[in-house]
Amino acid sequence: MSLLDRIGKGGSGGDTGERGTSKLDELRVKKAPTSAPQGPNQYKDLRTRIQNKLLNEIDPSTDPNSPNVRAQIQQLFETILAEEGLILSNKDKRSLFENILAEILGLGPLEILMKEESITEVMINGPKNVFVEVKGIVKRSNITFEDDAHVMRIIDRIVSPLGRRVDESHPYEDARLPDGSRVNIIIPPLALNGPTVTIRKFSKKPLTIEDLIRFGSMTPEIAEFLRASVIAAVNIVVSGGTGSGKTTLLNVLSNFIPSDERVITVENAAELQLQGEHVVTLESRPPNIEGKGEVTIRDLVINCLRMRPDRIVVGECRGGEALDMLQAMNTGHEGSLTTAHSNSPRDTIARLEVMCLMAGMDLPQRAIREQIASAVDMICHQSRLRDGSRKVVKVTEIQGMEGDVITMSDIFEFEQTGVEAGKVIGRIRPTGLRPKFIDRIAAAGIHLPPSVFGIGRIRH
Repeated sequence: MSLLDRIGKGGSGGDTGERGTSKLDELRVKKAPTSAPQGPNQYKDLRTRIQNKLLNEIDPSTDPNSPNVRAQIQQLFETILAEEGLILSNKDKRSLFENILAEILGLGPLEILMKEESITEVMINGPKNVFVEVKGIVKRSNITFEDDAHVMRIIDRIVSPLGRRVDESHPYEDARLPDGSRVNIIIPPLALNGPTVTIRKFSKKPLTIEDLIRFGSMTPEIAEFLRASVIAAVNIVVSGGTGSGKTTLLNVLSNFIPSDERVITVENAAELQLQGEHVVTLESRPPNIEGKGEVTIRDLVINCLRMRPDRIVVGECRGGEALDMLQAMNTGHEGSLTTAHSNSPRDTIARLEVMCLMAGMDLPQRAIREQIASAVDMICHQSRLRDGSRKVVKVTEIQGMEGDVITMSDIFEFEQTGVEAGKVIGRIRPTGLRPKFIDRIAAAGIHLPPSVFGIGRIRH
């Protein structure tokens, strides 16, 4: 029986009396209408009561993505309101329905936060403590959940469509929302404050290089240089701390890859939004409930080498896949891109060494460093400053080896001059040095004027 059939005429199959009066009409006559609930507790009780009735009425097999499901729920909602004998203003009725619909089909209280474009991150530290990040600043939200069970229902709604689970046997998980937003979940007994959810929101409209220039994340000269470097197939590592904007920058750089090249992306949770025509997206998979079937980032990197890629883009190197990524960069996959957590370009080199050792190969340190020096052409380091702004603070070329040391030179760097009204003041300036791979850029048919690197300028 369809959901609409179950509504009938008054929710009871449309049975009528002698004069053709439906049971719904009888209820309206017998039960005097009551006014709208007063106070938050009464409103909450009403919402919970109607919501539970709707859940009992709705067929569990109903597809929430069905185009007519909203209309079906609306009819049930109107029927239950009539049974309750409630008189609500159009505004209150609409608000109540949207809240209940969010609970049944959406992400509950999170729906409001996910629709607000100024919010870039949502952090749930248990049911009563919800924080958001706006323009790099974290502040408390007035949104709350009823209890731990309420948060767990929303968590289940996030992970179930992905075929993943979060329970006591598997109390943490990475996931993503349909819009690409990244989600990390960890629950008791590991999270003592209650179910904890961190959502890194994705902009509905992917950011462009022009947006980053407008935000002050980089200068037009850096943008021009990075665009030329990607087109010329320079191997780039985007580094930075947590929340510094690495993935956003990687996404922007990836879209400079010529459209006629075959690009394979490898990620834990698919976040990259490449606009090219020839893009293959691979996503890792956690083990199933029996602990089997896991597919790691390293497995995918190894596999994608057999898929005839022109370029490989790894969302983030965290372990042994770094060695395979370096091997790929050294064996004909120039122009590959990845990100790594670190505090500076020099730290990025040390992190890559450690991650290569995590591959389990008993390689001497010098051999690893030679691989890094040969494979990586440039490190673009992004940082989130004290005022919450995100900037490219260093663009560094890997020049080669001198003895056992990898030599590096900064092409651009951020120079802080002070702080005014809590805002960091400074400028991203060229150092006056040109990279050694400038010939590769020229060979790609791109001419970068010396002024891009600060040559010939009057320096202040």
